[in-house]
Amino acid sequence: MKQDATNKSSFPILISVFFFWGFVAASNTILIPIFKKHFALLQWQSQMVDFAFYTAYFVGSLVYFLISYLKGDPLGKIGYKKGLILGLIISAIGALGFVPAASAQSFPLMLTSLFIVGLGFALQQIVANPYVIALGSAATGSHRVSLAGGINSFGTMIGPLLLSIAIFGSLTLAPGTEVALDAVKMPYIILCIAFLLFALLLGISNLPPITHHEHVERSMGAFKYPQLIFGMIAIFVYVGVEVTIQSNLPELMRQSNMLGLDNTKTVHFISMYWGSLMIGRWTGAITVFNLSNTKKKIMTVLVPLLAYGTIIAVNYIKLNAANDLEKMNDLYAYFPFVLILILGFFMAQEKPARTMTLFSTLAAIMMIVGLMTTGKMAVYSFISGGLFCSVMWPCIFSLSIAGLGKFTNQGSSMLIMMILGGAIIPPLQGYISDSINIHSSYIIPVICFTYLAFYGWKSKQVLQSQGIDYDANVSEGVEVAGAELQ
Repeated sequence: MKQDATNKSSFPILISVFFFWGFVAASNTILIPIFKKHFALLQWQSQMVDFAFYTAYFVGSLVYFLISYLKGDPLGKIGYKKGLILGLIISAIGALGFVPAASAQSFPLMLTSLFIVGLGFALQQIVANPYVIALGSAATGSHRVSLAGGINSFGTMIGPLLLSIAIFGSLTLAPGTEVALDAVKMPYIILCIAFLLFALLLGISNLPPITHHEHVERSMGAFKYPQLIFGMIAIFVYVGVEVTIQSNLPELMRQSNMLGLDNTKTVHFISMYWGSLMIGRWTGAITVFNLSNTKKKIMTVLVPLLAYGTIIAVNYIKLNAANDLEKMNDLYAYFPFVLILILGFFMAQEKPARTMTLFSTLAAIMMIVGLMTTGKMAVYSFISGGLFCSVMWPCIFSLSIAGLGKFTNQGSSMLIMMILGGAIIPPLQGYISDSINIHSSYIIPVICFTYLAFYGWKSKQVLQSQGIDYDANVSEGVEVAGAELQ
């Protein structure tokens, strides 16, 4: 299917759902300290926010997989367009649920509402990526997916800032200021309206429905491939570590030997963490464009600086409006870590297995530095985990399904289920925090990144044993059977 002018005009509506995913996932970090204080929760209990949200991805993907296995692909029957609209409506119902949950002052109802939002996102995740691919030439599909990923990263960066203003009223509340639980109502009412609005816009848009009725083979053949098994563990660990680093940051920064700041004063640090993911993802997207080696090297330096500048600009506007520009110094001091990322991209040479091993090793080193230091140095070191996490998702996916052939889609669905790591690992770190202390609990990210570094090395060995030198093939532009996710 060629992407005509009509599809192009509707395309921005489609990729807007990627913004929502990032916006809500990152904004959960703002809710955690609010719920912890209001409901007098232990640190591990406060991480139930992430547990509810990411468990929904697992449950939604599992239900979808079982239905597809038993009855055939439901999206193939109703079409991608209706499937995406249904996902948005489900998320809208979840967002609206925050109103009665806040009125009832009920933490379980809050979690239930967030779980429903996540269920809708699970369906959206399943359909949106192949939808983006299908809207034009397969040769340019990666360009469109990369653009959508950039939109997602922008949502993760700006989400905490916008939600904090909506809930706190500003970014300059006095430390210890009590935030009424009713304050979460209006932001989620607006989010509900936004979900419904975009569902309506999709409904009246001229995007094609895209249906298919291929026979689904009832087999679990994908599990015969060790690269998938190792990859499923890697996705579980990757999503978990990406989430747990930032979910526990507010409590870490509250400690007197760190920053000694109330959660209302640390939103710009959370924004920088999610912005770090945006920096890496924008830089990683360079490889999908047909640039000369010289131009590619230049862009590898300029793009991360542009992304970093965008983060600085967004925070400057917010902090200037709040008359709190002194906090900008916190963001300027992060610049050396961006330079480390740029160096990492040159060393990785666009090779997935090499990138996984190198970036995971750098991340583990940064976590160890954070454990051995205090104050801003420790905080910056932990935040830099976002820089190195930024490109791991596509690397793990491509390595995990390389060579799976007809089992590629089955393998992909199993990998999506492993987003469950975002539900399990943050509470685990929270439990260690309650048992020892929040600073020492960051040993969990060290362990996670150590496995991911191992995975980068092991996946290369496994694929080579099957006659696939993935890194070499990527460098030479050779397509690996089953290597492309969609």
